Amino acid sequence: MSQFPGSHADADDARYAVVGAPLDVSTTFQPGTRFGPDRIRRFARTFDDYDRRTDARFTDRSVHDAGDLRAWDDAAEYLDFLEAELREWHDGGVTPLLVGGEHTVSVAGVRAADPDVFVTVDAHLDLRTDYDGNELSHATTTRHALDSADEAVIVGARTGSPAEYERAAESDVTVVAPEEVDEWTPEFDGDAYLSVDIDGADPAFAPGTGTMEPFGLTPREMRETVRAVAPSCVAFDTVEVNDRDDGQAAALAGKLLREFVFAHADARPEASA
Repeated sequence: MSQFPGSHADADDARYAVVGAPLDVSTTFQPGTRFGPDRIRRFARTFDDYDRRTDARFTDRSVHDAGDLRAWDDAAEYLDFLEAELREWHDGGVTPLLVGGEHTVSVAGVRAADPDVFVTVDAHLDLRTDYDGNELSHATTTRHALDSADEAVIVGARTGSPAEYERAAESDVTVVAPEEVDEWTPEFDGDAYLSVDIDGADPAFAPGTGTMEPFGLTPREMRETVRAVAPSCVAFDTVEVNDRDDGQAAALAGKLLREFVFAHADARPEASA
């Protein structure tokens, strides 16, 4: 398995850790998220090491690639395992960069990070109690995240069930519609967890995902969201990339991961010392 380009730091010296989580048990419409971690690494190979905005090199940001944590069919067991592995990185002062896999893996990421705010870029509200009877479906991620976080901010959401919109109207959930993203400024206290579901992008930009939803975000809008939220974050993930396109979704996910690292390290110099 290849490493994420530029992630050359040893585990003992790392400030960031790429962790692949190829879970693919509840993906609807177009499966294939098990291939997401590998594709994200592969389609990031063309990116230059240097970032002009922060005047920094990715190879100098102390990123370690811990490889993939093999998934199996029991999602509940796997999430417990993944949570424990991610918590070890947190305990060592390392910021996890979780790479899915279906969005369900974010549940483990949030449990391990225990943030105040769960921020997710997503086409869907993901506030269902279950989907087709499955309480650990990728369509329930934000609801589960609220078991750990005090509030959730869903950026780019443009679809959901009546029950989900009713839940989203409660005071602990904020929905930023696609047409509002350009004017949105993060306003929350405490630590944040940032999850980027690649279907938050309009499928014209990222068709390689399970449940495409038109009228979504542009890559630039997603980049600006990542840059704005990163300084407050204790963890990051990008999920729902599959193998059903020519690499557009994977390339976008990989670029956003890099944008997170550059923005986070620039705002927190101690994270890359």
